[in-house]
Amino acid sequence: MRGRTLSAGIALAVFAGMTVPLAAQPAAASSPTATTVTRPIAASAAALAAPDISITNVQAHLTQFNAIATSNGGNRRAGSAGYTASLNYVKTRLQSAGYTVSEQYCSSCRYPSNNLIAEWPGGPADQVVMFGAHLDGVSAGPGINDNATGSSTLLENALVLAAQNPTMTKRVRFAWWTDEEQGLNGSRFYVNSLSATQRGYIKGYYNFDMVGSTNGGYFINRVTSTTAAPLKAYWDSLGLQPEENVEGQGRSDDYYFQQAGIPTSGYAAGASARKTSAQAAKWGGTANSAYDPCYHRSCDTTANVSATVLNRAADGVAYALWQLAVGGGTPTCTGGQVVGNGGFESGSTPWTASSGVITNASGQPARTGSYKAWLNGFGTTRTESLSQSVTLPAGCATYTLSFWLHIDTAETTSSTAYDRLTVQAGSTTLATYSNLNAATGYVQRSLNMAAFAGQTVTLRFTGTEDSSLQTTFVIDDVTLQAS
Repeated sequence: MRGRTLSAGIALAVFAGMTVPLAAQPAAASSPTATTVTRPIAASAAALAAPDISITNVQAHLTQFNAIATSNGGNRRAGSAGYTASLNYVKTRLQSAGYTVSEQYCSSCRYPSNNLIAEWPGGPADQVVMFGAHLDGVSAGPGINDNATGSSTLLENALVLAAQNPTMTKRVRFAWWTDEEQGLNGSRFYVNSLSATQRGYIKGYYNFDMVGSTNGGYFINRVTSTTAAPLKAYWDSLGLQPEENVEGQGRSDDYYFQQAGIPTSGYAAGASARKTSAQAAKWGGTANSAYDPCYHRSCDTTANVSATVLNRAADGVAYALWQLAVGGGTPTCTGGQVVGNGGFESGSTPWTASSGVITNASGQPARTGSYKAWLNGFGTTRTESLSQSVTLPAGCATYTLSFWLHIDTAETTSSTAYDRLTVQAGSTTLATYSNLNAATGYVQRSLNMAAFAGQTVTLRFTGTEDSSLQTTFVIDDVTLQAS
């Protein structure tokens, strides 16, 4: 983000007159005595198809940008070696993903250097939704919140779009701008290079600048506009009550698009302005302190980013992109059973399990057939696991993980969970069961995995026992049904 008078960010194109359904938060089904964690997802079929953007992947991009700065004099200022390396990092990944990528030399920039433009080859060329972020930083530091957060958010969204390859109803164009910190020069050069016809093709531009501030707020450019509707709808679904981005007005790369008559919006988390008491009350954080205490300073490193704020921005971009450019072209649900060998009757493939977990031993009966997964039951400190990589198709209305679980235990307590079975999808814990859930025979457990639509994740069951009194977790007939 540029200093006191102007600032840079990322952008996304919006289509006038579109109505965007509000997202909802369906709860996961599980035993009332089990601990469950669910993630907010949208209720409509189109919203369910919008992917969940991995915050881990976004953070990995931030780490790369920080390393680039460290190797190139401590910054990524436009025209510097750090900027060139940053551009090459983004460009290489986009080309590998199948984007049409071009560099535009900004001859009028204070530090002459290149904008990076990437277009996904789908959708009508005269109906463009554009997302942009400035790639450069200031000379004082590595520029991670300002603006590797915006650049990384767009890069990961672009890679996920390519991986899912849905039918497009609009053309999607991404841009990473140079020389923003010197006066929005890269984006101004780009807009001025367009003919009137080419400008008319861009139906909206969304800008993302500083979207991970540690004491951040939830700000949207032109928050009440039709252009902002999909961005606002996603944050409204999380109960965030976003506000107008007053601090960023005229200070980021959306400015020259707006001056050219192109509808604009975007996300921001705040720069050097201070959080009010009312904002701290609804968003958390520290009142009367800067949204970003390391704004334009050497401490703007990967430590200067809120993962929560950044994750909400990245997912909001995906939601808007799917609403605006995929829309009626949402992938058709292929449906069906996703888990392989859920009854364990075909050996261990494709499961990965601790030794002896998949068994036909007679000590615990299978629910059906002869085999089951038997975790723990030793009465000593022990951890055992069972996992399988699963790919959930996009575009389905429901994604239900179901399995039959028998728990028996020698524990006598009715209040303390000494031994536990944890069910995870990737790094997200879906449910936790314990010796307190012991019951005679098998009980069916069902969990909602819609938050992982369109993704490949590892489904994992992990059983842990303490040093005394056994608890046995027996699993059979695992299904993950998409429909």
